[in-house]
Parts: sequence; C-alpha cells; structure tokens
Amino acid sequence: MKDILNTDDLYLLVDEFYKKLLADKSISYIFTDVIKIKLDEHLPILVTFWSQSIFNTGGYFNNLTQIHLNVSEKEYLTPELFLIWLGHFNASVDENFLGLNAEKIKTQALSLATVMQIKINLKRKKGDN
Repeated sequence: MKDILNTDDLYLLVDEFYKKLLADKSISYIFTDVIKIKLDEHLPILVTFWSQSIFNTGGYFNNLTQIHLNVSEKEYLTPELFLIWLGHFNASVDENFLGLNAEKIKTQALSLATVMQIKINLKRKKGDN
C-alpha cells in the first residue's frame, strides 16, 4: 500500500469516505436531508481543503468553522456524529493508504473534529444565556 502522494490520491480518499458516510444511516441524513450536498461539487472542495492541509498547496478559502456552525444550527452536530465521521474517515485512509501523509491526515482530521466540537459547544452555551 502506498502513501497519500497527490490530489488523485485525495480524490480517491474523499470519494471512499463519502461512500461510507452516505451508506451509514446514523449520519447520512446530515448530508442528504440537512445540507443536501451535491457530491460532484463538494468533493473537489474537500480535495482542495485536504491538499492545502497535507501538501500546503493553498486554494481553500471557505470558513470551515462557520460552515460547521451553520450546519449545527440546523441539526446539532453531536459528539457521536463526530465519532462516526472520524471512524469512517480513518477507515477510508487505512483501507487505501499507509505512510506519513496517511498518518498526518488522520491526525489533522482528529484535530479538526475536536476543534469543531469545542466551537459548536461554545456557541450553544452562549446561545443558552
């Protein structure tokens, strides 16, 4: 098995990841009912994000935190959903790649999930006051 080396590898990764997410009824509704993603438009954005994250290529300009805060206002993104998301992400990496970048992307996904949960919960607490 090879490491994640380029954007083609990232396309494979995010495609496999979304196949898992959309097949899992415990989380797929977020993507199909709450935000109604158009996968053909969403995947290139994700590849750009992960390429910037792993290869420092730049090109991702969206406010990732605000996007997730907006989704969570529509449907609370629970810690359980983040665990499911992370499990599918790590499985997609582990089934297809092995190496430093594979480990780096899993670490960054964990960091991302952790930060998003903290920010979502801070916003929910502020909203309760």
